[in-house]
Amino acid sequence: MSIGEMAAVLRRRWYVMVPLTVIGLLAGLHLYRSVPVAYQSQSSVALLDSTAVAELAPAFGNPISNAGGSLVVTADVLIRTLSGADAARDLHGLGVSDPYTVGFAANTSGPMLTLTVTGTDRAKVLKETSTLTTFAGEQLNALQAAAKVQPAYFVQTAPVVLPQTPVPQLKSRYQQVLGVIIASVTAGFTLSFVTETLLVARRRRREAAAAAGAPKARVRRRLPGRQVDATTLLSGYLGLAFFIPSNLTLPGMGGVGTPANVFALLGLFWYLATWLTGRIRPAPGTRLPRVVMWLLAVSVLASYLANATRGSIHKEVLGADRGLIGLLVWVSIVVLVSAGIQDRARLDVLLRRAVVMGSVVAAIGYYDFFTATNIAEHISIPGLHSSVAQITTLDRGAFTRPRSTTAQPLEFGGMLALMLPFAVQQAFDPVRAHLSRWRRWGPVALMGGALPLTVSRTSIIGALIVVLVMVPRWKPQRRWTAIGLLMGSVACFKVAVPGLIGTITTLFGSFLSNSDSSTQARTVKYSAIVPYLEERPLFGRGLGTFTPDLYFFTDNQYMLTLAEMGLLGLLALLALFFAGIHQGGAIRRLAAGESDRELGQAFFASALVALVSSATFDALSFPMFAGMFFLTIAAGGSYLGFIRRGTPGEPRTVESPCPPATNRTELAQPDPLPDPQPVPQPVP
Repeated sequence: MSIGEMAAVLRRRWYVMVPLTVIGLLAGLHLYRSVPVAYQSQSSVALLDSTAVAELAPAFGNPISNAGGSLVVTADVLIRTLSGADAARDLHGLGVSDPYTVGFAANTSGPMLTLTVTGTDRAKVLKETSTLTTFAGEQLNALQAAAKVQPAYFVQTAPVVLPQTPVPQLKSRYQQVLGVIIASVTAGFTLSFVTETLLVARRRRREAAAAAGAPKARVRRRLPGRQVDATTLLSGYLGLAFFIPSNLTLPGMGGVGTPANVFALLGLFWYLATWLTGRIRPAPGTRLPRVVMWLLAVSVLASYLANATRGSIHKEVLGADRGLIGLLVWVSIVVLVSAGIQDRARLDVLLRRAVVMGSVVAAIGYYDFFTATNIAEHISIPGLHSSVAQITTLDRGAFTRPRSTTAQPLEFGGMLALMLPFAVQQAFDPVRAHLSRWRRWGPVALMGGALPLTVSRTSIIGALIVVLVMVPRWKPQRRWTAIGLLMGSVACFKVAVPGLIGTITTLFGSFLSNSDSSTQARTVKYSAIVPYLEERPLFGRGLGTFTPDLYFFTDNQYMLTLAEMGLLGLLALLALFFAGIHQGGAIRRLAAGESDRELGQAFFASALVALVSSATFDALSFPMFAGMFFLTIAAGGSYLGFIRRGTPGEPRTVESPCPPATNRTELAQPDPLPDPQPVPQPVP
């Protein structure tokens, strides 16, 4: 369905679209006028060590100030105390009845706290902020007195930013108004196409029941316009996802508000309109990706309800709302790929475009590495804001870790490892044998070579998984050639980038000996997250609520999923991973041609990379990695459907590279034997 046809449907069913839109506008206006403006005031407090701390603990010093050798630990203890129920009850008795938050000050590494109070009365908010600031110092003194610390060794609080004049928080007000308007417009859009479908179906029934000699009904003239298909929309999504830095988002939407995600949501509206008017139907045999996405959606909605029932703060509510938006984006990608693409050739085009665009992102990573910079820092697009407070160039050893247009080097390496199997499969595809070698092997060299440049265990593990899954399935000649090229590549890196291989080797050596600070920081957080799991083990705290500014970094998608969506969410996530692995194995098992079998192995390797990489960083928190993961999962289900319902066709050609695969059951049937010739009977 083209854009012109969609506009024509909305124009014909104006009596559905216009009233609902007007109702939404009136409801938004009512909210704008009736919802009071919220005001917010902040103050900052720094912790100062005592003058007597020169006498070391535990004999004379302060055990709190010396816990871990840093006042940051003291600040964390104070934050947890002020966030507890007992402190909230005491503050309520002092007149602090509005919501308040206590946390580490942004962009600081020292013991500095930010105290925030939000309410609708400007004067009351300012007074409550002053009360909270004073109460913080009193609580710190009470903690130390309870620990029997001598007053001379008390850690002191020093206000560095006095309670600020409350400023209006119009953002939340506008979000409510826009939410109502968007909901009404979406309802009008959907009901317009539902009405169109019902009326068209009724007209067709009347025509079918008409007499044979009845005059022919007037055929509605088809509006001119280029037909848009799912591959075209997904190609636009890939372009936005790969070439606009992941940290640039629309204002007020956080990390999920990237232009690519917004475009994917619009693509879901296109599919909904096309499906309601009967122009498209999900292809048979492609249900598995949508079933596992349904399981994920149920777990996300359950966690959203759990978050709404636990008295979460405003930031957590906004995080849960962003989690729902992220879920819709993932659903959009899966539905568009698995149900929207009806032609296998178009699906192959989509994967080729993804590999080419991923190669460009890898090439940008080379620039970042060798120039010791991040090109994304210099990209600014009007109307977009960075969702990250401050982006800095990350180093490890003597090397700059590239991130290209992704949000972080881990996302850069994980995304390339996810796409590398398809680059290898396309390089070996006999249909592309007529192309020059650089066009076939260029993406493999760019992606594979960029993985070690990230100086990351995640990237190296992803590359090893691809090699271990794909190479053993090759014929001996190709296998030994690949092993020789890999060994030669390691030697080239050792010469071209001195010290890189040694740094990576040391990285894994320290990991195995448990002497790596990065690994230790991750494992320490595993025990810190246990109380949150025990509090809500089944449904979690809500997708998108366990943010670093409120809690801490998890660096593990499984631990983050347990905290946000509980055991139900973890099971749904594992179902996604194993569905991708199953689809890859099924494609390889059912395919008739060698090229299709290698494609199945590529899907198997990609899903296994996602399964393992998710234990090394919070993978689904990064929009580019998450988008490519759900795209490959859905593409695997779509390919499996083509393989299962395939019929014998013409050999693959450049013009038609992807005809339906040959059915295995038909191949298994022997050719019919010729009819036996009658045996002449002897004449009596």
